[in-house]
Amino acid sequence: MTLAELSAEYEASARLLRIRMHDIRIQLRNTDDPEEKWNLQRRLAVLTPILTQMNELADLTAHYYDRGYWRNEKYTV
Repeated sequence: MTLAELSAEYEASARLLRIRMHDIRIQLRNTDDPEEKWNLQRRLAVLTPILTQMNELADLTAHYYDRGYWRNEKYTV
């Protein structure tokens, strides 16, 4: 698998995650149960950093060989 293909996979996964998070936000708006609200907010809190990392890795793998591309320090050795 090439880095370009890997980047496309990260982008596709991030897209699915964004859709799921949107659905959770809709559920959150439509519920009055405090326990369910807490569970939904917790889910969003767990998924948010995962989405951030997917976006960062998609960008990194898409531009890894581009000259002058600034790489995120989190993903460099």
